[in-house]
Parts: sequence; C-alpha cells; structure tokens
Amino acid sequence: MINEFAKMIKECDNIVFFGGAGVSTESGVKDYRSKDGLYATVKEYGISPEEILSHDFFFQHTDVFYDFYRKYFIIDAMPNSAHKALASLEEMGRLKAVITQNIDGLHQRAGSKNVIELHGTAEEFYCVSCGKKAYTKTVLDSIKTKNIPKCEHCNSLLKPKVVLYGENLYDGVAESAIDKIENADMLIVGGTSLAVYPAASFVRYFGGKYIVMINKSETKYDGNASMVIRENIGEVFERVMKII
Repeated sequence: MINEFAKMIKECDNIVFFGGAGVSTESGVKDYRSKDGLYATVKEYGISPEEILSHDFFFQHTDVFYDFYRKYFIIDAMPNSAHKALASLEEMGRLKAVITQNIDGLHQRAGSKNVIELHGTAEEFYCVSCGKKAYTKTVLDSIKTKNIPKCEHCNSLLKPKVVLYGENLYDGVAESAIDKIENADMLIVGGTSLAVYPAASFVRYFGGKYIVMINKSETKYDGNASMVIRENIGEVFERVMKII
C-alpha cells in the first residue's frame, strides 16, 4: 500500500494536504475527539472543553479560558515526520498547499510556506477593543504566570487569533482552501475525523485524480477515497518519503 501511495504522489504535481489534530499527536499535542483527546480526558473544570473553547465563554469566564489555554495549548512541541515530509514535498514542487485545522504552527516550523490555517493560530494575539496585534512572547509570558493578557495600548483584553465555537472562519480562508482543493490533482486527507464544519465540507470540492485518507478511525468520506490507510500518519509519511 505504501508503494502504491508513493506511486500516486510521483504521478501528481498539484497535491494538496488537508489535515487535522491527528497530524500533531505524534508531536505530543493532544487531539480532540479520540479516547485520549481533550474532549474525553479533561474533566477538572466541571464543564466540557467545547464550552470552554466557545466565543461566549471566552468573554464571560476569561480567567478559566486562559487557565485551560495555558495547560493545553502552550506546550513545547516539535514537528514530526508528517510535518517534515509535507515540507519536503512542497520544496520538491509537488505539494502546493497545506490546509490545516490545527492552530499549533508546526507545519510552518517544519518549513512549509503555503499553509492555510482554517482555525487561526495559537501563536498570535490581538486586542478585542483596538484590534492591535500583540507581541507574542510577552503575551505567552503573561499567560504562563497565570495572568490574563492585556493590550499595552489600551489595556483591553487580548484574544488568541483562533476561531472559537460560535465564531466564523476568518475572511478569505474558506475561499482559499476551496480554490486549492478544486484545482488539485491529488488530495491527501490526514489526521482528521472530518467532523468539524464548515471545514470538513471542503473535501467535497475535490474532483481530481486521487484522494487518499490517512486516519486511524473511519470517516464518512472513506467510500470516496482512492486509498484508505489506518496507520500513524507520521510513520506513513516516513516510509513513503524513503521511496520517493
């Protein structure tokens, strides 16, 4: 199967990767919906992580939000084999875009240049009042010391540049992702259950030659795939890159 996957990649020169939380689990980042993920394991707040990660909760209980954020989103993680392989495929000219639901910035850290972050990034913050972007290190230092970060210009609340539940995607992001998928001759979908909308619906815009699904659990798009691989995504890419 790995040999066939490598052959597909070699045939195509407009590949798009669409990924989710499972891409980063081998880097030590928790996913959301697996039995070991945030939604199943985080119980100490007495409410669900989905509620904590919502627009209304952020503004109503900012202290709890940032305590959760400090524990589960400010972590030292390094790119794994999947991130590195995708950066290499882009450097070869085969991969045209990484579309990610993740907010951890690991694709960029691995060297990927053309990354569309559907849900924003945990590494940027802006003021909810004046809109000014904040210096990331100062904000992270504040959160790590259990403070609520404030804008240095107007002293209003700072918010991470991430899409919370109840919020729309940032302007232009969906259009860019759909355009890349529509024009691809190969779509690799990895580390995502395709359960979060509207992002999950973007896959249906693909009309190219090959669609490969790499995910440990079943997705509703598996029946449309040219190939389905139920293995760790990092290990899959490590093996396939040795062939390529």
